[in-house]
Amino acid sequence: MDNSKRRPVATPSYSVAQYAPHQILVCKACKHQGETCEPGHALLRKLRAAIAAAGLADRFEVAGTACLAGCVPDHGGPCVIGWRADAKATWLFGDIDPAQPIDDLIEFSRLYAALDDGWMSGRDCPPRLCDNTLARIPAARALAQQGEAVR
Repeated sequence: MDNSKRRPVATPSYSVAQYAPHQILVCKACKHQGETCEPGHALLRKLRAAIAAAGLADRFEVAGTACLAGCVPDHGGPCVIGWRADAKATWLFGDIDPAQPIDDLIEFSRLYAALDDGWMSGRDCPPRLCDNTLARIPAARALAQQGEAVR
């Protein structure tokens, strides 16, 4: 197959601004159905309230985002959610049902905030999240040609 004539599909650039030291991203657009994700919106509202009630609102921003591309087609409900922060590992979890208690999401938020680099073993995650881990991505650190971190 000749890929030399193939060109990437142009899509608008997309980014989510981050105003707090840590951010929790909740998928709220379903790429499989081409519409907004009601379970995602429900989880977003529930998680915002729980983060505030846990006294973590000054450390975590909870934001909705476009499709995080981690869900299973025609699964019908559970959500994809991610944690990120500057110079920390990014975590992505799938199959998070907004109808379930979210204590484990708050527990993970506390663990994540306490770690300098956000890196932990899957065994250290709350049990439900351990089973639903989609990705643990190391933090990116831009380096200058001389090997020093770019700030």
